[in-house]
Amino acid sequence: MAYSTTSTRPQGFSFTLTTTLRWAAAAALASLAGCAVPPPAATTVSSTAPEAAAPRPSAPTGASVAGQARTFSTQLATYTSVGFDAVPGWSRDDFSESWPAFLGSCKVLTGRGAEWKDVCARALKVDGKSTNAIRGFFESEFSAYQIRDDDRRPDGVVTGYFEPEIAGARQYGAPYIYPVYGQPEDMLFADARKLPAGNGTVAARVEGRNVLVQTGLSTRDMGAPGLYALDLSGIARDTLDRKVRLRVEGKQLLPYYTREEIETKGAPNAKVLAFVSSATALYEMQIQGSGRIKLVNGEILRVAYAEQNGQPFRPTMAQAANGKPRSAVKVRGSSIELQLDDGDDDDAVAGSVDSGAIRTRGFTLARPVASGAVVVPGRRTAGEVAGSGIKDPSYVFFKEAVSPVGGPVGAFGVPLSAGRSIAVDPRSTPLGYPVFVSTRTPGSGAPMQRLTIAQDTGGAIRGAVRADYFFGNGQQAATNARRMKERGQLWILLPRGLAVAQAAVSSTIRTRGAAVGADLPQCLVPSEGSCVDD
Repeated sequence: MAYSTTSTRPQGFSFTLTTTLRWAAAAALASLAGCAVPPPAATTVSSTAPEAAAPRPSAPTGASVAGQARTFSTQLATYTSVGFDAVPGWSRDDFSESWPAFLGSCKVLTGRGAEWKDVCARALKVDGKSTNAIRGFFESEFSAYQIRDDDRRPDGVVTGYFEPEIAGARQYGAPYIYPVYGQPEDMLFADARKLPAGNGTVAARVEGRNVLVQTGLSTRDMGAPGLYALDLSGIARDTLDRKVRLRVEGKQLLPYYTREEIETKGAPNAKVLAFVSSATALYEMQIQGSGRIKLVNGEILRVAYAEQNGQPFRPTMAQAANGKPRSAVKVRGSSIELQLDDGDDDDAVAGSVDSGAIRTRGFTLARPVASGAVVVPGRRTAGEVAGSGIKDPSYVFFKEAVSPVGGPVGAFGVPLSAGRSIAVDPRSTPLGYPVFVSTRTPGSGAPMQRLTIAQDTGGAIRGAVRADYFFGNGQQAATNARRMKERGQLWILLPRGLAVAQAAVSSTIRTRGAAVGADLPQCLVPSEGSCVDD
């Protein structure tokens, strides 16, 4: 745990009076929202474009519409329309390499609305071996928007990740003493949007795995059967999916166990999938989000992300000689973002780091000073229970994954494609969408400009202009991923006519360094399970 003016290309169809009237109506709506709308461009038939696109459904009143709005914003990002000829490397990329990943996303996106259903239906008629045909499809069906951060900077950080492989066993016994846990059965969930404001204590009921706050009750009612006390002061509400992870202890509902608690008390309600010999290797696999465990009999157990304990990702950063962190970071609420640092140490040039650090997903983390045995429920520990020594409170639970053809299954639910799938922050880049990335190849510094598909995310991937290349598995993939930390820029491709984040209006247009408008949405496209607006 990888450069703005609007121009047009041939669309493969001609405008009719109906189209013009529809554009005029959309322009009026967008004008009320405070964003400029480019006029319809004259079009000619393109030899590489697919068959004419069907009319798009009209967008909701007051919404920003992809292909019509020149710019719009969320709390963390600003999106500016550009012509495809302004995207560096667009005309040179081999789109046939990204086409299978895009079709994989379509299997999920077709359930996300009429725009995606229609676009993906037309994609099935495109010659998947023809780069020109695929390029024409994207130019006809999508509009390109450059992503900038909340200070309107176009540059961000591009890192890499891979599918690690570590040694393990099904049975407990030295040296395999560190459990790989499945999702705990005692983990409960509360919808952060439905929790009362403030830091008081409220009464709540448990229905299945859901925690429901009971209104109209006081603390005197806490002793009633089936009621629990939920202290809101210790709750982190800013998770991407707006879910709070909880557990029952007596008559209280508490945040789910931290890493230290899991290691020193065990997780009795979680299935152990396997045991591994290295707590540090397990931690890296948790940050990567998936991995392979090579069992003593030669069998390969593939695991994928199942859940997280709800605690913030707070890794211990390795320190440089001057005492500063060797990876520049910014903390926003409960999340931590990797920052641009062109002078970052290059201790991963050979694909590994020194014995005092762990290089993963662009972060240079300190190895634990002391590491010992952890508690395994029902097992006698081999030695004193000291814990892994890893101070990060976050903890990832896995599930066994059926090995698909290709890469592991990412957060979007489809297999990842090496070199063409990326992990993103779903607040600014919704999962499943095409994203063109311009950066440099690790080591050589050669331009690395290609169309990718956003199909994964992770606790370490935060920030508007942030991409994490999936390099695949094996030693070469690990080497490239560990050394990858480059400056980069992103362009998201949005289906024309798609309703996205509300257009910025005069009261919320931001200047460099200005406060973020609280009335702007958090998510570009809200989606249950990845990014949910309040």
